Order: sequence, then C-alpha cells, then structure tokens
Amino acid sequence: MNNPTKSAGFPATAGTAHTDLAVTGMTCTSCSGRVERKLNRLDGVTATVNFATETASVDFNPDLITPDDLVSVVEQTGYGASIVAPAGSETDDGVDGGGAAPDAADAARAEEIADLRRRLIVSAVCGLPVMLLSMVPAFQFDHWQWVALALTVPVFFWGGLPFHRAAITNLRHGAFTMDTLVSMGTTTALLWSVVALTVGDAGRPGMTMHFHFRADSGSALSEIYLDTAAMVIVFLLLGRWFEARAKGRSSQALRALLTLGAKEATVLIDGREQQIPVDRLSVDDEFVVRPGETVATDGVIVSGTSSVDESMLTGESMPVDVIPGDTVTGATVNNSGRLVVRATRVGGETTLARIGRMVTDAQSRKAPVQRLVDRISQVFVPVVMAVSLVTLLAHLLLGSTTAEAFTAAVAVLIIACPCALGLATPTALLVGTGRGAQMGLLIKGPEVLESTRRVDTIVLDKTGTVTTGEMALSDVTTTPAVSRGEALRLAGTVEQGSEHPVGRAIVTAATAEAGEGGLPEFSGFTAHAGSGVSATVDGQDISVLRPGDELPEELASVVADAQSDGATPVILHVDGAPTAVLTVRDRVRDSSKAAIRSLRDLGLTPVLLTGDNRGAASAVAREVGIDPDDVLAGVLPEGKVAEVRRLQGEGRTVAMAGDGVNDAAALAQADLGLSMGTGTDVAIEAGDITLMRDGLDGVADAIRLSRATLKTIHGNLFWAFGYNIILIPVAAMGWLNPMLAGAAMALSSVFVVTNSLRLRTFR
Repeated sequence: MNNPTKSAGFPATAGTAHTDLAVTGMTCTSCSGRVERKLNRLDGVTATVNFATETASVDFNPDLITPDDLVSVVEQTGYGASIVAPAGSETDDGVDGGGAAPDAADAARAEEIADLRRRLIVSAVCGLPVMLLSMVPAFQFDHWQWVALALTVPVFFWGGLPFHRAAITNLRHGAFTMDTLVSMGTTTALLWSVVALTVGDAGRPGMTMHFHFRADSGSALSEIYLDTAAMVIVFLLLGRWFEARAKGRSSQALRALLTLGAKEATVLIDGREQQIPVDRLSVDDEFVVRPGETVATDGVIVSGTSSVDESMLTGESMPVDVIPGDTVTGATVNNSGRLVVRATRVGGETTLARIGRMVTDAQSRKAPVQRLVDRISQVFVPVVMAVSLVTLLAHLLLGSTTAEAFTAAVAVLIIACPCALGLATPTALLVGTGRGAQMGLLIKGPEVLESTRRVDTIVLDKTGTVTTGEMALSDVTTTPAVSRGEALRLAGTVEQGSEHPVGRAIVTAATAEAGEGGLPEFSGFTAHAGSGVSATVDGQDISVLRPGDELPEELASVVADAQSDGATPVILHVDGAPTAVLTVRDRVRDSSKAAIRSLRDLGLTPVLLTGDNRGAASAVAREVGIDPDDVLAGVLPEGKVAEVRRLQGEGRTVAMAGDGVNDAAALAQADLGLSMGTGTDVAIEAGDITLMRDGLDGVADAIRLSRATLKTIHGNLFWAFGYNIILIPVAAMGWLNPMLAGAAMALSSVFVVTNSLRLRTFR
C-alpha cells in the first residue's frame, strides 16, 4: 500500500515543526552521517542530512528545541549551518526563498568553486613539475629532489589545507572521514620523503628515480614519494572542483523554476494602478498583467482575453487561451492581451511554492538503498584504516621492503574514499526530480522510483483524465421541419439561461456557429427540474428537454444509438413538436490514444475505471484502445478503492491516475498514485507523482523519467561498489601506485556525478 508522506514545510504530526538547514563543510557521506546522528540524538528531533544537496531536513518539537539550537548542534559537530527559507516564503530582501535561499546558497557555492579553482591551479603548477621530475630520469638534474621538495610544500600545506583542516576537525570529535584517509596518506608520503632526504641516501647528488605503475621501490630510504604527496592532492582537488560544479548544475533546473516568479505586481487600488512588491499581495487583490509580463500569483481572470505561456510549469510549449473566469498560475507569462486578475493564492500557497516544497522534500529524503549506503560509509573509513595497517604488516612479514609496504598501505588509504558511494543516489535523484519539475512532472520522493519499476497495471479514471471532463456537442440530427443551423441557434438561445454542463456545451457550439451576429434574445425562461429548459424565442415556444416516449422514428433511433454509446441526447421542441436531437458527450483528450499506446509499450496494462454507465465507458475505451475486459464502469468512489485492492489481490502492482476528490482514496491505496495537477488539491496531495499538465501523455513521461532515474542510481552504485571492491585488493597487493590511486578515486566521484547529469537531457 502506498503511504503518502508529508509535504516539505508542513509538520509531520501535530505539535511538530519543520525546518531546513544549509550545512557547509561536509566532504563525504561520513560527514553527513555524523551530522545526522548528532541531530537525531536531540529530544523530539527527526533529521535527514543529504550530502549531495548539502541540506538537513529536520522535524522537531518546538517546545523542546528551536531552529537556533539545531544550528548550534551542527556547528559544535564541526560544520557550518544556517536556516534556509521555506519554499514560497520571502527572505529578508523580499526575494522568494524558493526552498533554499537561492542567492545565499549560490553565492556560497560560487565561493567554494572559486577557492577550489585557485588551490587547483597553484597546486597543479607546482605539482606537475614534481611528477615529471620523479617519473622521467632525463629531467633529473643534480639536487632535483630538493627542488621537488620545495614545490611540494605549498601543494601539501596550502593546496591540501581543506583536507587536513577537515581531518583535524573530525579527529577532535572522534570521527574518521574521507579527509582522514587523504590527509594520512599524503602526510605519510611527505614525512617519508623528508626522512629519506635527510636521514637516508635519497638526498645524494645524482639520485635517480623511475615511475612504477605498481608500488615497487628500491631500498627503504633510497626513494622519495613527493610526487604522490603532490599529485594525489592535485587529482583530489580536480575531482572536488568538478564535483562542486556538477552538484551546482544538478539543481539548476529547480532553482531556475523557483526564481521565475514576478518580483512586483501592478495592483488596482480604487481604479488606479500601483506597483507593489509581490509579497504584499493579498487574496482578492486585483492586479494587471500586460503582454509579456509574468503573472504575479495564482488567480482568476476578471477581464480581458489572452494566451498564456505555461511551459515553465507544465512543460507544454503550446500557449493556453484564457477568458474571464479562467484560472491562471503565478510565474506563467501573458503573451498577448491585457488581463485583470483577482488573486486567489499568495505566498507559500501558490502553485509555484507548492512545487518547490514537493521537489525539495523529494530531494531531501533518502531512498532505502541510500540508507544502506550510509550505514556502510559510517564503518567504511575505520575498516579501510585497518586494512591499510594489515597491508603494511603483511608486506613486511612477506619480505617486501619497507618502502614497498608503505607504498601499498598509502595506496589503500587513498583508493578507498567512499565519495562515489555517497553521491551515487542523491545526485541522480537531484537531477531527475529537477528535470521532472521542468517538464511539469513532480516526483514526491525516492521511494516512488522503486514503485515505477514494479508496476504492471495502470488504472485510469475516465472523466478529467482520459477525457477532458467537459461536455461538448458532438452531433445535431433534425427532422425536415428545421435546418441544423436553425436547430442549434434556437437550442443555444434557450440554454443561455441554464448552468447545466449539457446546456453550456450547446451554448458554446451555438455561439461559435453564430459568429459576430450572436444569438437572439429570449424571454420567459423556465428551468424544469431534472428534465430541461424552455423559453420564448422569436415568438416561438422553444424547449430543450430530456428524451420522452413520443418521438418520431428517425429521432428515436438517434436517441437510442446515442444512449447506447454513452452520450447524452436532448430533444429540441418547437411549439411543442420534437424537431431535433442534440447529442452531447464528454470529449476524449486528443493525446489519450497515443498515451495509452505508450503505456502499453512500457509493459503496463491499462484499466479504465469510471462512475459512468458501461455504454459511456465502453465508447471511450474503444476510442483510446483499452480492451473491453479492462473496463470497470458504474463504480462509486468507495468502490474505486475496492477495485484497486481487488487488482492488488490478484498479484498485480497497480498504478492509479486520477484528478478528483473521489479519486484521492484510490490514489493513496495504489502502489503508485499519479495525480493530475489540474485536478483537486486533495488528489494532488494523495498522489506520489503529480502531473502539472493536462492529458495522459505526462503519465508515460513520468514513469519513463522515474525509471531512467532509478536506472542511473543502480548504474552509479554498481560503479561505486565495483570500483572499491576491485581496487582496494589491487592496492593492498601492491599493484597500484598511490598517485594513480588518487587519480582513480577522484575520477570515480566525477564519473558518478556526470553520469547523473545525463538525466538533464531526458526527453
């Protein structure tokens, strides 16, 4: 059974508050795991720390803990922390927080990248000559080793400062992280080299060295490892620089989406226009949106017609035509006419803010496999240190030289960094959910991905999902007493007084056909409860009524065919005589047939579920390509849950797509709930994936994206685990030079992040 989780920004339970913290200074999952454990030791606190997003998502009891207390705990653990603005809230400068205080977060990341770049450039300029001098005997002039030492010192102390500083900070707290391994390995290499130069015979004039792929060496103190100390730091700085840049790009999609909102609104006050900051808008305020401007907040059009570009929220490039009474969404763009809009949602309640909460919540949570990886990472570093010590002792006992034993032990320390493991899941999730938000597909959490892989049946609500949910005139059949155009004109005129969906469909068709002349005046309008309407038009008594028993044969057969096909026929009476049948039906969406074909291609069996009669359901099923045996008609809201349970009882893994209040329980019951974002709030909250655009084509896209994200996670984990499983024994056997170990370790993290970034191109 699907268990909907809370949305970010809302308390998980009564008496619980929620906040997000930006955490700085974390260098691997051991760091994030330690911060998470420290936070969770506090009374009334449940925290999840995400290394990839560098955030902590915290639920806490406000009677026991304050957000400042949480920040203090993180700082006492040895890292920096700050409270981030909730999605949709306003920061002090009036800018939408968007879920991560984007300006501050981007500035901090930019500074980190710039600092890494400076250290990388200086270290590379100094380290590359050291590597060439150590590898190529032709470059080795007298006393070259002392020049190499002079070049290595700034690389070790300044270039490697982030690693050494983090290692010392963690050591003070009794913790071991990736930085511990790096700092120990490079420090040992440098100290060994200094001893060899000063005590051993490595400092003699004319000393030569050769490069070895393996951890081979000469006598104990005859060779130096300055190239290892320098180039390991260069390679790791290069990897961390690439990683920081890639992590920044991985969340670009969401940040770009959340900064789309207007900063100012043109409000009508006593009929006069006045510019105000968008955060000062209130519900029921009326504001003006001119062509090319961004809609300030969610609202209803009071006056004006236009087309609105909703692509940034729905992923659909086609503009949507809007008229008075239609709803518009904040952050969409007005393409043509001047609109006056009445605000219905402001601040944190807008669609854009809700998208931010849903996506940031999904990114802050951990997939089950990530929790396993975190547990492995917590014990990984101490185990690696033990393996390194065993490697050193084993080589010495087996007769290797001290230098060879030392080199193998250092290689083990450096090759074993668990960064790639820690980045495998969260970076893929970060990119996948961000790309989904760009396409109007909101994935609520990592556990959803596993469900998309397993589903084999998809239950589709008919009205509003497969169909448009809006009645439309499909046919007009007349007797010789009246023409088609006249019948539609008369029926449309009378139905202008009706609010019934059937009546509105007839009026829409009649108005379109009447053109500029419009429909004639009517008088004496009467609504007949449950049967129809009547009025006087051009001196004639006109009625539009439900079919009765006494109909001409040609009209009776049309009515019977329409009813058997699931349509709704009504009869036009002119001065009491039935003269025409107007057939109205819920129109199937243009994209539904192709979408259902796509769902079949994904291995899913579509099932049509509706409260309508079987005739209507069967007609829709035939049109879109659903098997008659997979049509469930006449199902009440509580029956929808029962049908989903019945399918699950047959051993099927069931997805459900719907948009109404009566679908919410079934969406929650399904193994995977897909709610149409154009539907009701309760359906959106009940679903696991929300589709912000009309139509079923988004359902297939959402499943494809989810499966692609899951496949990327599995690929990342396979690489990260395989890399460590293969190369740690290789290093322990003495078959890997520590410098190459550093390069391989850095490249593993870069590979995982860049592999995740491929999801940005998902179509």
